Amino acid sequence: MIQSHIPMSSPDLTAADIEAVSQVLQTPYLSLGPRIAEFEERFAAYVGARHAIAVSSGTAGLHLCVIAAGVGEGDLVITTPFSFVASANVILYERAIPVFVDIDPKTLNIDPALVAEAVEALTNDQRPTTNDRWLPPTLRRSSFVVRRPKAILPVHAFGQPADMDPILDVAQKYNLAVIEDACEALGAEYKGRRIGTQHETRNTKHATVFAFYPNKQITTGEGGMIVTDNDHWANLFRSLRNQGRDVHDAWLNHTRLGYNYRLDEMSAALGLAQLGRIEELLAKRERVAQMYNERLREVEGVTIPYIAPETTRMSWFVYVIRLAPEIDRHAVMAALKERGIPSRPYFTPIHLQPFYRERFGYREGDLPVTEAVARSVLALPFSGVMTEEQVEYVCENLVDVLESPP
Repeated sequence: MIQSHIPMSSPDLTAADIEAVSQVLQTPYLSLGPRIAEFEERFAAYVGARHAIAVSSGTAGLHLCVIAAGVGEGDLVITTPFSFVASANVILYERAIPVFVDIDPKTLNIDPALVAEAVEALTNDQRPTTNDRWLPPTLRRSSFVVRRPKAILPVHAFGQPADMDPILDVAQKYNLAVIEDACEALGAEYKGRRIGTQHETRNTKHATVFAFYPNKQITTGEGGMIVTDNDHWANLFRSLRNQGRDVHDAWLNHTRLGYNYRLDEMSAALGLAQLGRIEELLAKRERVAQMYNERLREVEGVTIPYIAPETTRMSWFVYVIRLAPEIDRHAVMAALKERGIPSRPYFTPIHLQPFYRERFGYREGDLPVTEAVARSVLALPFSGVMTEEQVEYVCENLVDVLESPP
């Protein structure tokens, strides 16, 4: 028997990480100092982008991208319902409307064919037409004037890249901004290209956002990073994160409405230390994922994570299995908890969150693939610091629970 409780996730921190933060505390720069600039420079080089702008969270980064894309009241943004709620909330922050399209049942990412179908229908100026079925239910029954979509916001769920090439083709055809939510996908590669690498031949209205919460591939505690090749957007992001102060503004002068979305120097120092061993951190997470795969691949009623052919490198954020429909997930979770093993139903569909139901009239059945996936997924304990003994304990108990249902 091993420890009585296994954490759901643990950050991978070293003495060097702690020392990096401690060194900042011995300087006069706790905010807006040299660590931020260095972290941004090194991060941009790592992902292959011209600019990197550090912010206080992934949510903050996504919000600033929505603003830069010119998204405003009543505008439509195509996105996925299978994600952490922030990826849709940032659209609402600007009084715009998230248009949810269903996901691919294997990759669990937004379905690019449905993205193309939705954009084409919603670009049609005639109404009523097929565009109504893409709108939130309450807007289908109203006098809402349909606007053409302004942006597409795909999410790289669980560290698996979305199928970006067809999405970028649609964006270019209809002159839409693209905001990639890569908060779970640092280090992932799509067709040999690292996520965050910009596409010079595509629409320049393009940015990618990463996040550094403690369960992410690297952590700064809280924090995020926007990367882009768009010079204008980069300058705008720097202004917006700092209360709207522009580069030419004097102290306490502010050109535009902004926010305090700054990352502090201690967090940046930790980020620098973590980024310095990013390949080690990614490899350790992959090792744990492969241990899970080996032990669960042949277990009846369990489907291990699918990796698409276009995913040339998976960046393991969490380890999520799918249970067969006849298995009582709630009972499995309860039984695992009794054995000191936490688990999570990852994710609840955004459109079925109480706020979205109330505001937009969504009901079960509106996005059937997402809902079927959400009923079956189960996140197991996962981090780069998990031991083989811990993985073995989780898998043995999961198999025992599945073979001996209550």
